[in-house]
Amino acid sequence: MDVLLRRTLIALRKSHFRINARRSVSYVAESLREDHGETRKMTLVESLRDAMDITLSKDSTSIVFGEDIAFGGVFRCTDGLLEKYGSHRVFNSPLCEQGIVGFGIGAATAGVVSVAEIQFADYIYPAFDQVVNEAGKYRYRSGGLFNCGPLTIRAPCGAVGHGALYHSQSPEAFFAHIPGIKVVIPRGPAQAKGLLLASIQDNNPVVFFEPKILYRSAAEEVPVGEYTLPLSKAETRYTQLLCTL
Repeated sequence: MDVLLRRTLIALRKSHFRINARRSVSYVAESLREDHGETRKMTLVESLRDAMDITLSKDSTSIVFGEDIAFGGVFRCTDGLLEKYGSHRVFNSPLCEQGIVGFGIGAATAGVVSVAEIQFADYIYPAFDQVVNEAGKYRYRSGGLFNCGPLTIRAPCGAVGHGALYHSQSPEAFFAHIPGIKVVIPRGPAQAKGLLLASIQDNNPVVFFEPKILYRSAAEEVPVGEYTLPLSKAETRYTQLLCTL
């Protein structure tokens, strides 16, 4: 066990996170393996905002909505988008997660590129039926005639040390077992932008969980233009006899 632990720690030090002498974890910036042009240093929050900005500017049908997102949201991920694109495309929703996802399903079914925000992943449970029984099954139950593929549901997840029970949960495992939806969790700013753009453009509903502990603690060079990273494809970071990341 000691050998396995030692090799795992070595692998982690070579990965995207670093364990320091105090056994705390810090983010290690990296560059994308492919060249996507000019870059700028961004935090995870900024890279997500940039992806939504590109989507709104590129597709006039796209909308972004959720609780308090009009003023930028509690984490400021949508800061400035209302002023740039107007309240008809960037707008607040009622405090009702079931309604947020239900509205998103309806809009996406009508062909509107919909980016819905659940303010904290902990509160996605009231919308569980909408995600599982409606979004995930829409294409199948209609025999392929209809779908809500243009729907992406963003949700900040994980603990930051002071969120207590309702602001610290990571519910992605519940959704990972559901056919008809994709689940995405980025590990850093450059990945987050490419994966969010890929999620929005994918023809399947996507639940996009964002580790909020990385919102501002993770920063690196991120391509300023549009680019996507493949979904549903694992990336091997490190391989050894007893450990693969």
